[in-house]
Amino acid sequence: MSRVLRLTKIIRTVGRYRLDELIDTERLPRALRWGLKLSPWRLTPSPAMSRGERLRKALEELGPVFIKFGQMLSTRRDLLPEDIADELARLQDNVPPFPQEQSLAIIESALGRSIDTLYASFEAAPMASASVAQVHAATLHSGEEVVVKVVRPDIEPVIRQDIALLYTLARLVERHVPDGRRLRPVEVVNDYELVILDELDLGREAANASQLRRNFEGSNLVYVPKVYWDYSCRDVFTMERISGIPVTDMAALRERGVDLKVLAERGVEIFFTQVLRDSFFHADMHPGNIFVDATDPANPSYIAVDCAIIGALSESDQYYLARNLLAIFRRDYHEVAQLHVECGWVPPHTRVQDFESAMRAVCEPIFERPISEISFGELLIYLFRTARRFDMEVQPSLVLLQKTLLNIEGLGRQLYPELNLWDTAMPFLEEWVAQRYSPQSVIRRLQRHAPSWLEQLPQLPDVVIDNLQHTRELEQRFDAQQQHVQQIQQAAHKSVQRQRRYIVAGLAAGAAALMAVPGAWTQLQQAPLATWLLAALGLALLWPRES
Repeated sequence: MSRVLRLTKIIRTVGRYRLDELIDTERLPRALRWGLKLSPWRLTPSPAMSRGERLRKALEELGPVFIKFGQMLSTRRDLLPEDIADELARLQDNVPPFPQEQSLAIIESALGRSIDTLYASFEAAPMASASVAQVHAATLHSGEEVVVKVVRPDIEPVIRQDIALLYTLARLVERHVPDGRRLRPVEVVNDYELVILDELDLGREAANASQLRRNFEGSNLVYVPKVYWDYSCRDVFTMERISGIPVTDMAALRERGVDLKVLAERGVEIFFTQVLRDSFFHADMHPGNIFVDATDPANPSYIAVDCAIIGALSESDQYYLARNLLAIFRRDYHEVAQLHVECGWVPPHTRVQDFESAMRAVCEPIFERPISEISFGELLIYLFRTARRFDMEVQPSLVLLQKTLLNIEGLGRQLYPELNLWDTAMPFLEEWVAQRYSPQSVIRRLQRHAPSWLEQLPQLPDVVIDNLQHTRELEQRFDAQQQHVQQIQQAAHKSVQRQRRYIVAGLAAGAAALMAVPGAWTQLQQAPLATWLLAALGLALLWPRES
């Protein structure tokens, strides 16, 4: 019954914001088309809003799961029209907190101890509340100040129910909305399902934070709060409490005299360090998750929180991405196209010349603008959108990468509008490619793979012999098949010859019978031409043909 009520609310919300006007009704089934025509929605005037604003407000009204889905959908600018993507990016995840008693009960049940035993002090009123969890301030008995993140009670069944409804809506969009197939809504919902279900596991977020902290240990670029594993599990995550200036508080940053140019450039450096050095990057770097440590204003650093969404690239994707970016910087479109084919981002049958031409058509108008005005993140969007025409399947890791780059670039230019992302990024890319092929790097890779090779070395003769034996068996099987085919062909040839002999013998017998009948040959000669043609046609059809 709850699912029916939920569906009823969705339908009512769709009607209130007249989202039906975004659907091509002519492509709907007849019954549904007439249902919409007779719907009381028709009596409701369309809201005086743009289509993007109507969609955003409807998602906000439908609650946390739909809000988060809209936020993720806004990153798929390779699929959405610009006006809708811009509007969805404004979605705010403001959710009322759940009761304090529930929060305390979840912590005590998850960690197996009372609040007083776990913490010296605990603030029952939450510091912040979001769709999946809310956060409380606390102090450990050792005196360390911490924040405690608690997952919302009974949130998973609600999320799964809403995801099932989203799949239904996605299939309807794919079938009935103009360009629905191109938007790939089912694929988008599938990506979203993976992301939001991962967010429910706070133990996974704690592990991500721990890894990210280790990657930047001793660095002056970014600080990641410490994880307290004795106070963390699937439903509860306890981490070090940090103090910093929100990255969007420009007035406070200027008041402290923070070097905004250094801060903006370090954001770019953090991104490329995570992607190219570690292949492990924070993929939810929106302003609410980033703070600034302004203890030394001339040498500011970032503080990153909320590591629920993390992206990773394979070694091959890492390599091809770096080379693609360098080729784009150099405006070498042939290499960009060739790399897309080599790494399997587009099908192997793609004509490199056609893809190169499409890339040039996208990039050249952009490069005509001053380099400081070019958005690298938006350029990636245009490239992905172009590659879609060549059946490129955009991988989730690349989508997260694109989203993160857009966030970093937007943040950097907010801090320092004159930021030249290209000049800042180029040294990192060139250095990474140079290091990858340096003798030291090659030796390190050999050392990393050496134990595996040494382990397999004694088995190498057996593997070679097995492969030779397998090849010999295949050759024998092929020879046997060839002999069988030849036997079939010979049998068919003999059958044809036999049929020919029968037909010739039959014709001879018929001729002899005609000669034996007085006057038969004379009458046959006087037969009309059509009779001879039909006789010839019949003989041609009867005459056996060799295959």
